[in-house]
Amino acid sequence: MKDIRYKPIGIIHSPFKKPEGTPIQPEAAKNVTGTVELFSKYTKGLKDLVGFSHIILIYHFHLIHKSHLYIKPFMDRHFHGIFATRAPSRPNPIGISVVRLINIKGNKILVKDIDIVDETPVLDIKPYVPEFDIRRANKKGWLDTNVYKLPSAKDDGRFIKNTGD
Repeated sequence: MKDIRYKPIGIIHSPFKKPEGTPIQPEAAKNVTGTVELFSKYTKGLKDLVGFSHIILIYHFHLIHKSHLYIKPFMDRHFHGIFATRAPSRPNPIGISVVRLINIKGNKILVKDIDIVDETPVLDIKPYVPEFDIRRANKKGWLDTNVYKLPSAKDDGRFIKNTGD
């Protein structure tokens, strides 16, 4: 199979200058404001996006230098397979966040509930549509007993360090 290559369409700006201390999900970043600055050649693609209350940001974890298939996530003491977590140290370091869309001015999108490190490259933006995106989940795996930790869970930098598998 041929390599798949993506190019950023813009840069995410947030108050989080390093991974340590960054909330690990938008729900834990309530009211934190950020900006998605698209490269000018993509500005026309923002037409009609302002009509949505939320957007899905798809981005590249640019500070991750090594992937791990077996990791200890932020909200647990035990190791889990990477695909059973939302940790950034993935074979393809791609992140997703659903954020509130506040306003669009030119090539800049003002958002709230941002849980992303400053200067993160954005790969794509999609409108969030509850009828498409909400699914009833009756199982949450290992997170079932840990999800209560979300409001206080923060990135501690463990995935940017070059530690062994």
